[in-house]
Amino acid sequence: MLLVLLPVTGLLAFTALSAEDQWEDADTLRTFRAATDMSFALTDVSDAVARERITAVQAVLRPGPHTPAERAAAERATDRALDRAADRAASWTGTDITGVLATVGRRLHAVRAGADTGTLSAPAVARRYAEDEDALLDAVAALESGRPTRRAGRAADAHIALLRAVEAAERERADLAVLLDAPAHGRPAAAGRWRALEDAELDIFEQNTSDELRGRLHGVESRAPARAVREVRDLLDATAPETARLPSYEDWTADSEARITALRGIQDRAARELAVAAAEDRHSAETRVVRDLVLALGAVAAVTGLALPLRRSVTRPLGEISAGARALSYGELSYDIRYAGRDELGDVAETFRELRVTTERLAGEIRAMTTAIDGNHLDHRADAAAFDGTWAQLLAGMNGIMASFAAAHGRREKAEQELANIFELSPDLMCVCGLDGYLKRVNPALARTLGYPRDELLARPFLSFVDERDEERVLEGLARLDEDTELTGVESRFLRQDGTELWLRWSARLYRQEGLVHAVARDVTESRRTASEQAALRRVAILVARGAPPREVFQAVAAEVGELFDTTAAVLRQESDGRHTVLGIALGVPEEIERATREERSHAGRKAIREMARTRLPVHVGHAAGAPIEVDGRLWGFILVASPSEPLFSGTESRLADFTELVATALANADSRAQLTASRARLVAAADASRRRIERDLHDGVQQRLVALRLELRLAESLLADLVDVVDLMPPVGPEGAAADLSDPPSRSRPSGTPPELARQLTRQLAHVGEGLDDAFQELLQVARGIHPAILSQGGLGPALRSLARRSAVPVELDLRLPPDRLPEQVEVAAYYVASECLTNAAKHAHARVVEVRAGIEDGVLKLVVRDDGVGGVETDRGSGLIGLVDRVEAIGGRVELGSPPGAGTTLRARLPLDAPSTDV
Repeated sequence: MLLVLLPVTGLLAFTALSAEDQWEDADTLRTFRAATDMSFALTDVSDAVARERITAVQAVLRPGPHTPAERAAAERATDRALDRAADRAASWTGTDITGVLATVGRRLHAVRAGADTGTLSAPAVARRYAEDEDALLDAVAALESGRPTRRAGRAADAHIALLRAVEAAERERADLAVLLDAPAHGRPAAAGRWRALEDAELDIFEQNTSDELRGRLHGVESRAPARAVREVRDLLDATAPETARLPSYEDWTADSEARITALRGIQDRAARELAVAAAEDRHSAETRVVRDLVLALGAVAAVTGLALPLRRSVTRPLGEISAGARALSYGELSYDIRYAGRDELGDVAETFRELRVTTERLAGEIRAMTTAIDGNHLDHRADAAAFDGTWAQLLAGMNGIMASFAAAHGRREKAEQELANIFELSPDLMCVCGLDGYLKRVNPALARTLGYPRDELLARPFLSFVDERDEERVLEGLARLDEDTELTGVESRFLRQDGTELWLRWSARLYRQEGLVHAVARDVTESRRTASEQAALRRVAILVARGAPPREVFQAVAAEVGELFDTTAAVLRQESDGRHTVLGIALGVPEEIERATREERSHAGRKAIREMARTRLPVHVGHAAGAPIEVDGRLWGFILVASPSEPLFSGTESRLADFTELVATALANADSRAQLTASRARLVAAADASRRRIERDLHDGVQQRLVALRLELRLAESLLADLVDVVDLMPPVGPEGAAADLSDPPSRSRPSGTPPELARQLTRQLAHVGEGLDDAFQELLQVARGIHPAILSQGGLGPALRSLARRSAVPVELDLRLPPDRLPEQVEVAAYYVASECLTNAAKHAHARVVEVRAGIEDGVLKLVVRDDGVGGVETDRGSGLIGLVDRVEAIGGRVELGSPPGAGTTLRARLPLDAPSTDV
């Protein structure tokens, strides 16, 4: 009887423990049932968000008259689903579903605003909605992850797999809608990355769902919409897809919508199966608990009825032994069994007492080993020799585990130390960021660069350190990181603690299972700044090299410096009386800030100018910095920058020195060009003056003398003619006393021949000499005109060019569009000699048939074009007379262009500025 009562008592204890465990299982099933209800509410939100996503994408791609109403209806449906889920989440005591819904709501408002304003493209809209879908599906998966029974677990797995498959189909639908909306020639050869995910999730669904739903799925996949979707997928998976066979945008949306609607119907059936499984499992567990409790109570009642008669002899010692066994099973070693009878129960009680002592010793060894592990004393070993049998083997195994753990711990500590050294000592900026947007770990280099203490870096969101102008770029990079797992070479601006900005180039890798992003950055602020500075210097240097006017160089330097340093910048000239003239200025700041800080910047600028004038060195005075400009060892002026709000960076003044060198070079070049131009102008003016003087000397001297001689010769010729007439009237004289010839002196003999004949010969000789004088006069007149044409001085350029055309040996076509007023003398002279030389060359060398001369005023410039149809091939570098013309034109700031291809004639274009520098000497 005693041997029977002891097992019965143990059975009763086991039954009680089992009932307790079963009650806990029933409670777990009730919790799982509530979790599935919550997940169904989130599933409704997910479905509504998916429908809103496709309407939003379609609104961006194909806006129409019904688009706003459809979007508004979809958004209202989503908001109602969110409200219902939020109401149900208020009574949920598990995971933070309310926070998830709030986050989804905020993101939805953001993407709706972006879609309404048109700042988001269709792919960006789909990606933003996909983030909300991922959050909702992750929450659903977390709620249904309890799986208290195999049946409920399989139903939950099937439900979640189908949810993810439908989401993959929805994303494929949006992506291909974007693809099919593009022009045919812009479509990629392959698209669609969701097919593999959908197939994998549908395989999981088929493995865990019922035969009925499996058959429904096969039926959906065999229908026309599903076949059309598969045909599109197969076409896009081809190596060279035939874009012409792609469906239209409307056909794709219709087929994919029909297929997704059918899948959602299966999804609803899967949800009902999950709900039924959860409810039936809960009811079964509660029924088992009640049944087991009833059986246990019946057994207790029966044992109690049997034990009452034997209570004194059996129940007490058996109860002590049972309580001792229970205490040992619970780890309670202080319980003492007092029964010491000489029967079998006494032997059992003694055995339990010995077992308690051994267990206490074993527990002591285990506690000692645990204490050693906690204290990192990994060389501790248990005394296995003090025990026998299984206890000794157990302690020996623990000692082996301790040795292996010590070895692994040593290797891990070494690796961690090496990694920590690299992390802490690396000059690169390293950090570990969580998917919640907060930094988890930063190295000293990052803390030093940003200027924040580590605690503040870890306490604030990562985006709070990003310049607001680059927040969108960082978010896009994180989105690409989520897709590609690894990201390199992304540059963005960050804000230091002192408010200054710096550029960081990031490389990052996502570890999705750990929920962490490992990132490394390089500070590229200085390299970008140097590149910008070199680009600005290069642009100014190009202006200087091109010989741009100094005023243009000054303004360009001010603009480049202002943009480079994001400040107000000016180029100032130091006058002899101590005043400063602004030659170029760039505000570089908003007008309202410029007005508000004008006095402060002026004060800092004056202080910097005084310091530069005193030291002739670059200076940095708080909010202002500057560098002196020296030309030929004298202080010419300054380049000055002033910040309206923040002190300038250290070293700004030395960076300005490069610009002062370019300004000095521009001034030196301009001075050299001015001196060269003035020298050439003086030479040309001297040559013209010499021509005018020679022409005047010829006109006033030789020409006047020749005119006088010609007049005297004409007078002598006239007197001789009169004498011939008188002689003809006189009678002839004979040898016997004729009258004497009055024309002959008494002592001179008369020449041979009659007097009239001699007079006529003398008249002819005088006429011949007169003609020679006329020819010499005309030749001298031509020489005088060639030296300096009088008609140019008297009538101007138009009459002079017409005179040249009349005297030209080659026919000339004139097209003169000159103003009635006279042009500057040096311009008229230069244009006249250019035309004269071209006409001479056309006649002597080009063998031209006709010459065209055009002249006119455009934008303050005299444009002269001389074109002939001669042989061409003129080269100014082979001693041609055009070289002197080029020098003359360039001496007054003009330019000559010559085109003379062989066999195609010659064209000369001259541009003569009307505000040419004076050539007076």
